[in-house]
Amino acid sequence: MRPFDYLRADSIGAASQAAHSGATFIAGGTNLIDLMQLEVMVPERLVDISRLDLGGIEATADGGLRIGALVTNADLAADARIRRDHPVLARALLSGASPQLRNKATTGGNLLQRTRCYYFYDPSQPCNKREPGSGCGAIGGVNRIHAILGASAQCIATHPSDMAVALRALDAEVETESVDGARRRFPLADLHRLPGDTPERDTELAQGELVTAVILPPAKAGHQQYHKVRDRASYAFALVSLASVIEMEGERIASLALAFGGVAHKPWRDPSVEEVLVGKVPSEELFDHAADTLLRDAKGAGSNNFKIPLTRRVLKAALRQATRTEMAT
Repeated sequence: MRPFDYLRADSIGAASQAAHSGATFIAGGTNLIDLMQLEVMVPERLVDISRLDLGGIEATADGGLRIGALVTNADLAADARIRRDHPVLARALLSGASPQLRNKATTGGNLLQRTRCYYFYDPSQPCNKREPGSGCGAIGGVNRIHAILGASAQCIATHPSDMAVALRALDAEVETESVDGARRRFPLADLHRLPGDTPERDTELAQGELVTAVILPPAKAGHQQYHKVRDRASYAFALVSLASVIEMEGERIASLALAFGGVAHKPWRDPSVEEVLVGKVPSEELFDHAADTLLRDAKGAGSNNFKIPLTRRVLKAALRQATRTEMAT
């Protein structure tokens, strides 16, 4: 690890000002410290925001929740309101990392963690995300964990967060504050980027812009699930995951939200898939149509080709479970 300067911020303004000048925020550090040890990220200055008043989970006027950016993953998963009204989020959090990491990892940091692509983590390998213009070693290389949707010729990495996938299904919003004190609130869907020609940019945040909170709307009606397929039962990133909220009205699907992890550079939610299903009577044929719609542009890169049929199976299993549809014989 290379030497760096350390500053403990005493205000959001001071933290944003330092980051605007080129420093890097650190809170729990569960991802950043690993990247610094490997010299994938080599910040000259760290700004410690862990003492800022960004904790706590508070009710909002409309019946939702405001989750401070420094709330740990462990505390968020254990909160009685989250477990009762947003169980898909609690389940997603508990399926990620280990208890020790969940005790340190923060809400804001979890959203902003970097990809676990092997080539990104190895400075001796080409990676357009780490070093723009150097190439993508995963294309034509070892790519079992990589994207099948929304990728580009520059990058096929995936976003690793389980929490972000659940928040996407719950229509969460993000609050931020910038160096000039300006605050904004926007849908989580607008936070993360697809790689395109600039895979080095993971989010739409400006330099020095600090995530201060995540806002959950009032509890959604319906059956909430988090399905995660991974190589081992604990402490493993998703090959494919699905956060779903599905409400039935009689024999028909009244509403639903479907967000996928492990398949793209950001939590993946395709409104056209939901349009296929809403108002329909569940059936195997309908579920196949939804899967065909979801995967119409899916593209494997070799070792990850299996993710395409796996994503289909995960989607259909979640739909069967939520709608209590029997599997066709």
